[in-house]
Amino acid sequence: MTPITEVEGRRLALSNLDKVLYPATGTTKGEVLHYYAATAAGPLLTHLRNRPVSFLRYPDGPDGQLFFTKNPPPGTPSWVEIAEVPRHPAQPAGQVLVQDLATLMWAANLVVEFHTPQWQAAAPGVADRMVFDLDPGAPATVVECCTVASWLRERLAADGLAACGKTSGSKGLHVLVPLEPTPSDRVSAYAKRLAVEAEHALPGLVVHRMTRALRPGKVFVDFSQNAAAKTTAAPYTLRARSEPAVSAPVTWTEVEECRTPAGLHFLAGDMAERLERYGDLLGPLTDPDRARPLP
Repeated sequence: MTPITEVEGRRLALSNLDKVLYPATGTTKGEVLHYYAATAAGPLLTHLRNRPVSFLRYPDGPDGQLFFTKNPPPGTPSWVEIAEVPRHPAQPAGQVLVQDLATLMWAANLVVEFHTPQWQAAAPGVADRMVFDLDPGAPATVVECCTVASWLRERLAADGLAACGKTSGSKGLHVLVPLEPTPSDRVSAYAKRLAVEAEHALPGLVVHRMTRALRPGKVFVDFSQNAAAKTTAAPYTLRARSEPAVSAPVTWTEVEECRTPAGLHFLAGDMAERLERYGDLLGPLTDPDRARPLP
């Protein structure tokens, strides 16, 4: 029997709570839902607010079938807010907005990674943040990503831009920057310019092109997620990995002092203490007073 629970006045059927989603740690679906409700909800909802959400669904765990969807899933309740957003070609399509705890828990019950664009639903294709996805090619790891992230932070600061960092929840790092609203194509062009600069400044370490043959032992600085049609894993989302890894905000001290991949690997169980200690390290991304113009 599926238990029915009430969240903020909405009745939700939460299914398969004993199902093990992460075999490496024995983490159950019930524990995943508890993470979202009790630990992540506050800051995660702040970062999802007004952004059309895409879902990477993994209902049978990371080893099962994965499917990515921008469309509202079948059976989406009538009370879930849907934004009409342009798609390619230019007809609007609906995407879920996760605006409250009830919607968050409904979505988490589907077992999803949360992904968002760099713009809000009210202004499609006008970015209010910029992202660099630092992706290490083996044998490089997040340790090498930290070197690149520190370079990017200084280079952005030279242009008057303040950067924040988070783990991807996979192998790499995300460097994020709050911006005054700027067309996505302009943000993409600037981000590409910095990725090329990083390759010139750190030639043995950085590659700015996606070509697989170029990437072993180097960090791919992926600027493409600034394109209007692209999305990035949201802060605090769990990832479909072997363990319940979180895309976790990190301090610049942690980045600078990282010596092993384990130093920047955070699971759901680590996050309550981190939030208590640091608060939301990505708070600047949602503070309009911290946004700066693109140079």
